[in-house]
Amino acid sequence: MIVPLLALLHNRAFSWTEFAVYPSFLVGWLAFGGVYALLVGPLRHHFPGSHPVPPRMLASFATGMVIMFLALQGPLHDLSDYFLFSAHMVQHLLLILLMPPFLLAGIPDWMLRPVIKIRPIEWVARILTFPVVAFALNNAIFAAWHVPGAYDLMMRNHDVHVAMHLMIMATGFVMWWPIMSPLPELPRLSAPLQMIYLFVLGIPMMVVAAMITYSGTVLYTWYAEAPRIWGISTLTDQQLGGAIMWVPGGLSLWLSITWVYFRWAGSEVREDEQRQRLRVSGARRVMATVPPPFPER
Repeated sequence: MIVPLLALLHNRAFSWTEFAVYPSFLVGWLAFGGVYALLVGPLRHHFPGSHPVPPRMLASFATGMVIMFLALQGPLHDLSDYFLFSAHMVQHLLLILLMPPFLLAGIPDWMLRPVIKIRPIEWVARILTFPVVAFALNNAIFAAWHVPGAYDLMMRNHDVHVAMHLMIMATGFVMWWPIMSPLPELPRLSAPLQMIYLFVLGIPMMVVAAMITYSGTVLYTWYAEAPRIWGISTLTDQQLGGAIMWVPGGLSLWLSITWVYFRWAGSEVREDEQRQRLRVSGARRVMATVPPPFPER
């Protein structure tokens, strides 16, 4: 009886011109952004060691908020929830690989430090942001939700679906912490270890993607009964979703490795230039204190 019941849940048509915004999401999204605006604005002076947040950080946080909104509302939401597995994979990649680093890059250290000083929170944060734990947690959650039974449960139950999105977003933040940490108390990895971490991070996701891409049967009942649009069959849609997870997902991690490398190389060059300037300055001071070889007459 599952298949006929699922068919009743897909009683809608897709339109690019309709941009549905759901109140349950909008309230949480506005609250999250509003708290940030208050903390960087009128409440900033209540934080010890606070300083004005530079425009680039504000722009980064705003970009992360826009990504979250576009991923979870509007046409992409409808496509992923009612029509295409491949659209759902685009949504997940935005929420895991793109949104968290932008938000983290926009959060100043003084905003998080009072929370980290609470001993139980500090203890939990140190465990969760330890690179091995962050790696295992993110990949375990991601893989578990792509098991067919768990995936179909999530698609049939809205509350479970919301919980899944919260989980992958939270573990996305944890995953990116060793690369983007704003807190010296919970530090980033060194640049070489960041590159290794990012490389290894993509391996489990590639395995899941390969299993989905090369499956010869439809894995997810929900999309088997979804209306077909644009002439894409259910199996083709599933294989496309796996390929999206595999290629753009892997490419985003390689681009992150490249970014880390050039950031590291740039810092090394700046440090070398600073050391050279100090050596030249020291040599000039020494020369100024050396008496002339012949006394003046």
